[in-house]
Amino acid sequence: MATAVSPLAVPLPELPPLAGVRLSATAAGIRYQGRTDVVMMEVAPDSTVAGVFTSNQCPGAPIDWCRESLKGGKVRVIVVNAGNANVFTGRAGRVSCAETAEAAAELAGCPATQVFVASTGVIGEVLPHAKIVAVLPALQSALTADGWEAAARGIMTTDTFPKASTRTADIGGVTVRITGIAKGSGMIAPDMATMLCFVFTDAKIPADALQAMLKAGVDASFNCTTVDSDTSTSDTVLLVATGQTAHPAVSPDGMLADFSRALDEVLMDLALQVTGDGEGAQKRVRIDVTGATSDASAKKIAMAVANSPLVKTAIAGEDANWGRIVMAVGKSGEPADRDKLSIGVGGVWMAKEGAVIAGYDETPVVAHMKGLEVEIAIDIGLGQGKATAWTCDLTHGYIDINGSYRS
Repeated sequence: MATAVSPLAVPLPELPPLAGVRLSATAAGIRYQGRTDVVMMEVAPDSTVAGVFTSNQCPGAPIDWCRESLKGGKVRVIVVNAGNANVFTGRAGRVSCAETAEAAAELAGCPATQVFVASTGVIGEVLPHAKIVAVLPALQSALTADGWEAAARGIMTTDTFPKASTRTADIGGVTVRITGIAKGSGMIAPDMATMLCFVFTDAKIPADALQAMLKAGVDASFNCTTVDSDTSTSDTVLLVATGQTAHPAVSPDGMLADFSRALDEVLMDLALQVTGDGEGAQKRVRIDVTGATSDASAKKIAMAVANSPLVKTAIAGEDANWGRIVMAVGKSGEPADRDKLSIGVGGVWMAKEGAVIAGYDETPVVAHMKGLEVEIAIDIGLGQGKATAWTCDLTHGYIDINGSYRS
């Protein structure tokens, strides 16, 4: 079903070649006709890899494959298909992963354990992996250092725009680059990572150091976002270091501080693009919680508000109904005191100490809610804990898209 591009869409940034990475995309007819749906990403030999995956207890076969392959810490090829998630497909799903990986490994001249696979799309339908295997030789022949946009578009499903981000960082006086692409629009409540996200750097960093930075970066970005409270069965984030830029050997003494900063920026940029492309979304929402008993408590409260259908539909309707926010705080199960709670929207405090503020004027709040970006502030009044979550509004477009997802 064709949908309009999200009003929160951002143009692709300039994506210069990144040493040791080549990409390509093609149409294999997995589910879609007339659009790319299989992507190959090949990296330099000896590239290291880190990964974070879905916490969903019914993961797809590609998740199992990647988790096992991650133990080796090395990657040479990533193959991604859109249109079919290869989830709940039993032995056929495992065979699909193995045969795809073996075919790609033969082309690249590497072990199959250095091929990572990812799938996104419909759950419960057997993946026609023969179609993927058939296009792998052409994909390898078409690999190019300038294939970022094609790859970003090739992994889309219900996304309305391709998502990419790039930054530079300093390691020992040498500039390195970090570039990532992502897809995600619905079934977004990561609790791990995002729907699909692939980040690359030309730095030379051991797999264990990559893993620690990726986990921390994901927790502060993708794991603070939600579109619809549903955690996908296929969520995957991979971080690959090709080691193609010469810089001083990294050590645990802080040489990676600037790299970590740039990585966090890329992950946050991609996470916000995903929430800005929520299915049917017209507004992006930031929720800042302060005064909770702990940071963990603050995050649970923020996510409860972010996931509330009543809050999200009020925002869609530009209705300054702060009572729905109070409701969501209370249902979170976290410590809260009605008589110490404060609620604000768009920089205007609406309620404090359990009641509406005397003389409260709703006019500026309504004006703020008519914009594309809505900000909600919640002060619990019990401690020093704080957290931020990002979400989007809930419109009829979400029903339209998901009601016809398999048609």
